[in-house]
Amino acid sequence: MSTIPPLTNTYPSLAGRTVFITGGATGIGAELVAAFAGQQCKVTFVDLQAEAGEATAGATCARFIECDLRDTGKLSGIIAKTGEIDGPVSVLINNAADDTRHDFRTLTEAGWDDRIAVNLRHAFFAIQAVHPQMRKLGHGSIVNFGSMSWYECQGGMTGYTTSKAAIEGMTRGLARDLGADNIRINTLVPGWVMTPKQKALWVGEDVKSEIERGQSLKGELLPQDICAMALFLASDDSRMCTAQSFIVDGGWI
Repeated sequence: MSTIPPLTNTYPSLAGRTVFITGGATGIGAELVAAFAGQQCKVTFVDLQAEAGEATAGATCARFIECDLRDTGKLSGIIAKTGEIDGPVSVLINNAADDTRHDFRTLTEAGWDDRIAVNLRHAFFAIQAVHPQMRKLGHGSIVNFGSMSWYECQGGMTGYTTSKAAIEGMTRGLARDLGADNIRINTLVPGWVMTPKQKALWVGEDVKSEIERGQSLKGELLPQDICAMALFLASDDSRMCTAQSFIVDGGWI
């Protein structure tokens, strides 16, 4: 995990709360696990990458459970068990996604369904599973992860960008239903975050130039920048924020 810049804000309302994070083994997810653990939360996270998940858990004292999020029944069971062990989940971070590139001209129906399952479907069923626990508590915060990719008309990954656009619709479509139980739901929309994966696979010199042109702020967008917003949205400091999309992208224009 990267170490700069450090997160400095402390949110007393988060201390002791049960937090569930999807896709927490690497990248932004691993930084989210560390950030919430640093707030004295009881953190459980799931991921398909077992070795990386164990490493992140060891570095943060969080609980890791291997899970293929396409198995929504298993995911729901893990969420239920987490509530039994640590107390009701009060914060759900739907972070997991896969932006593997694909050609729309050759994508099969099965491939399309898989992209939706990996990037969208599990988020809904995680919300469904966590709802009874949050209702019992009398409060909760759900943070769904979107993406600036579809705003920017990025191509080569239609299943991903379609899912990320749908995430924002799902957030707004659930806000009133969840609000009746004092549960908040928002979308955190990152720009192009410089994770090791992005740098290794997609960010060459041409992309660096694109980012330089696109961002109003010229520094690199880092996972910690995204974590800072996630902590705020999870905390009671954002108690009247719901149904919104919070963009953290360096001012991409």
